[in-house]
Amino acid sequence: MVLDFSPVFAITTGAWNYSFATLKRTRECVIAIPTIDLLDRVVGIGTCSGADTDKFARFKLTAVPGKLVKAPLIEECLANIECKVVDLVDKHNIVVLEAVAAYEDPGRKEKRMVHAVGDGTFIVDGRRIDRREMMASKLPAGL
Repeated sequence: MVLDFSPVFAITTGAWNYSFATLKRTRECVIAIPTIDLLDRVVGIGTCSGADTDKFARFKLTAVPGKLVKAPLIEECLANIECKVVDLVDKHNIVVLEAVAAYEDPGRKEKRMVHAVGDGTFIVDGRRIDRREMMASKLPAGL
């Protein structure tokens, strides 16, 4: 969930999720952004727990050290965002994150990202349409 034009966004999770305890303890994470060619691995990753599974080994993923956080980036993903936890909204299980570094693999051929709907279905990005010039007066400088 994007919060504004700053590099701050939020995710929802909770105590039922093994990663939640890690987020609370370390106050950092990496958001890895997969593409459609990784969908079956993404579903597999989401349907097992890091409490008893080495997901990097099981799904043949390459861990890349982060520069500003201890959590690893995933080499196979289109992009990775190193994040610091800036707030926890316990009432709604919302974790507010600030991006402290971001990386994209410009040489990756597949660029269509996949988005979970939440009911076992997914939406895939299509063609990108650029209207930044038309919206320039409403966008922050440097965006």
